Amino acid sequence: MKKTFSLILLFSLLRLVSANAVNSTITSLPFNPSPEPTDTVPYIINAEELAAYNDTIASSPASDLYADWDTETIHYAKFNIDSIRNGTKKITLCGNNSCGYVHPFLGKVTCPFGPHRRYYHFGVDIDLETGDAVAAAFDGKVRIAKKSSSYGNVVVIRHSNGLETYYAHLSKLKVVAGQDVFAGDIIGLGGNTGYSRGSHLHFEVRYLGQPINPFDIISFTEDKLITDTLVINKQTFKYYAKGKPVTNTENCGKLLAGKIYVIKQGDSLSAIAHRYGTTIDLLCKKNGIRTTTVLRLGQKIKI
Repeated sequence: MKKTFSLILLFSLLRLVSANAVNSTITSLPFNPSPEPTDTVPYIINAEELAAYNDTIASSPASDLYADWDTETIHYAKFNIDSIRNGTKKITLCGNNSCGYVHPFLGKVTCPFGPHRRYYHFGVDIDLETGDAVAAAFDGKVRIAKKSSSYGNVVVIRHSNGLETYYAHLSKLKVVAGQDVFAGDIIGLGGNTGYSRGSHLHFEVRYLGQPINPFDIISFTEDKLITDTLVINKQTFKYYAKGKPVTNTENCGKLLAGKIYVIKQGDSLSAIAHRYGTTIDLLCKKNGIRTTTVLRLGQKIKI
């Protein structure tokens, strides 16, 4: 009986020692919870997604003014001029955030803004030769770079101040829609595409779809801006008033055809340049002469 009791006691002690050893082992193990799962494949936007983003209104200039970024429709829907009432809006043309203005092409105006035959001419035609480089007037982003039946090869650039500039009848496009450009960047080559009689650049300035007379902001005889700020009000669009055109223009076809001038008594390069809205340097370039060249009576020069 004693022997049996002793065995039972010994067995109980062994079980107790064994349990304490297991508990001691468990509590001594370091706490090492499973790590949180991590994304080991970083997200990279592909070229197609990037192009789609760049075409959105959010990344376009003057996104607070325009409702969309359309790379197919040349003309943006016109805003209602009557909504201006007696108010005015000031548009900065050159400021701290702009590198300024560059004349699209140094040539004479062959057809100004205004009534032209049976339709209204909403831009300015500048004489050039096919292949001459045409530059962006201001910093901006190309909205349109395509061929149309009327404008031919045309580029439309939207600028951060809300203006859009048009460059039409180009022989070749040098930019694509969505491309950022700076003033002076070459956007195309002059030509005679679309509804055009003779090579020239058709240049337009528009605000929310409505044409603005380029002569309101640009001197085409001095090839520079005449103001740093454009004030838009009802007077800006007075050409819409029936019978009150902005300019009573001559026939643009006649102006375009008058490319040869015969030197008369008292003529000088400066006087001819001023008379025809061009520059001395351009006259010299077209005629292969120098500023010091003596003009002869009866001599024919290209204007």
